[in-house]
Amino acid sequence: MDEILGQVLRSAVRERLDVLSELADRADASSLLSVARSELPRLTAGWRALLTAHEADEKGNCPECSGRRRPTKAPCSVWESAYEHLVAGALAPRPARHLRPAHALQPATPVP
Repeated sequence: MDEILGQVLRSAVRERLDVLSELADRADASSLLSVARSELPRLTAGWRALLTAHEADEKGNCPECSGRRRPTKAPCSVWESAYEHLVAGALAPRPARHLRPAHALQPATPVP
């Protein structure tokens, strides 16, 4: 049952990301502004919640990524990914479509 739920959750999140990417690439200015006003606060709140869960504990370990026998020092891969996508990635040009990873080339859900 957990495997099925996991598949449903992953699929729903990927579909939502596809829709948002499609809107960012193809929407007209007024639609894009409307989406940005509604989605940016949700996305930033989501990142904040995720990063809060991965905040270092008193021993300097990530409580979410650490196992019972193997602690993971902070910053963990979630924080590194956040930095890469939110800070460093903002400074770098977006790679051409043919240079993006295969998972980024999956067809997007049509915009209603």
